[in-house]
Amino acid sequence: MLKIDIHTHILPKHIPNWKEKFGYGGFITLDHHKTGCARMLKDDGHFFREIEDNCWSAERRIADSDRDGVDVQVLSTVPVMFSYWAKPKDCHEVSNILNDGIAEIVQKYPRRFLGLGTVPMQDSDLAVKELKRCKDIGLKGVQIGSNVNQKNLGEPEFFDIFAACEELGLSV
Repeated sequence: MLKIDIHTHILPKHIPNWKEKFGYGGFITLDHHKTGCARMLKDDGHFFREIEDNCWSAERRIADSDRDGVDVQVLSTVPVMFSYWAKPKDCHEVSNILNDGIAEIVQKYPRRFLGLGTVPMQDSDLAVKELKRCKDIGLKGVQIGSNVNQKNLGEPEFFDIFAACEELGLSV
């Protein structure tokens, strides 16, 4: 029987400077301050948390999984990266980069990893567009937050997103 860990988070090793790119702050950056460790920082420099290389290295994840007897991991981004508060088009770009990173790992190690994407939930049209792209790049579903800017997921504005997930056969 396969042992599957469905709750694992991963990031690209290098995150773009979105504050510089988009012209406003609130995003997370990584400071690789020593081998195998990075500080997750708000782009104003405030410390968020320390992470180890298993948060960006597929090879480290495989080694850890082998040690722990785990056959497959389901990868998703770190929830603080959802960026639902950001401008929708900017969140869509963030989602693209995060989803591409997960898809790359899944494509490189298809027997060890499955992937869940993230979408800009604050804009249903962009979210559906990214859902279709998630399917095209081999992700099996999406991870979403428990609310979107204090709006419950049962609000009608999210129904098109859930309908698209169902139509595309993507897990939520």
